[in-house]
Amino acid sequence: MTPSPTTLWLDLLFNFILLLGGGVVYFSLCWLAARRLNNYSIVDVAWSYGFALVGAYFFLLHFLGYNLPLPGLMMAGATILWSLRLGTHLAVRVFGHLEQEDGRYQKMRETWGAQTPQKMWNFYMLQAVALALLCLPLLASAPFHGANALHLWHWMGLGLVISAMLLEGLADAQLSAFKKNPANRGKVCDLGLWNWSRHPNYFAEWLIWVGFWLLSYNESYWGLPGLLCALIMYHLLTKVTGIPLTEQQLLKSKGEAYIVYQSRVSAFWPRPPKK
Repeated sequence: MTPSPTTLWLDLLFNFILLLGGGVVYFSLCWLAARRLNNYSIVDVAWSYGFALVGAYFFLLHFLGYNLPLPGLMMAGATILWSLRLGTHLAVRVFGHLEQEDGRYQKMRETWGAQTPQKMWNFYMLQAVALALLCLPLLASAPFHGANALHLWHWMGLGLVISAMLLEGLADAQLSAFKKNPANRGKVCDLGLWNWSRHPNYFAEWLIWVGFWLLSYNESYWGLPGLLCALIMYHLLTKVTGIPLTEQQLLKSKGEAYIVYQSRVSAFWPRPPKK
């Protein structure tokens, strides 16, 4: 017997609340570790790896006999793959310079002063909410009563996720190679993908979430949780924590060179640079 739409959405809400509770515990432990290390940047790594933990939990349920549908398993696998790539990329950067906190968190310390520990705990709890919210496509893709068939849009979603991950990896590699060249000290990377978009890594990251939307599409939820998260990620990357904060730091460090770069190259959507 197929559950009613009300039951389906209540199930999703219940699983969201359970995940949120687990996220609160997870990020509380991360906050304690950050205080001990005196580096709150580790939350970026913890947040990224958190998705892999949720995906692994779904595989565990499947092997314990709960029999998740194939689209759900595909979504969980894609989530783990994306999470491990992003988390490892950030871990190398953060733990490679653990004595130097990321500039965003240094600025938070300056603003909050003696209230930093409590304010940071609040910030970490926001990450728990964000993790639970952005796991909605995964939660919606694996209802235990869902259809087991894979459709064209699932394969399209998987292909988009993998392609976008490769694109993001290429952008990261091009930027890393540019920074390692001493001759480029103080300059702005405008080579390869960075000559078509000022943030090709953010663009690729958003494409991954579009892929998650397709992967999570089914007749139970009609892809609505995935679409919501893709729109949220677009807003965050272009208007909140992505481009605005990154460009604020780059304008401070690169000055006039970055202003010229801004006048030539698109902020997000790739296109040929202006002459």
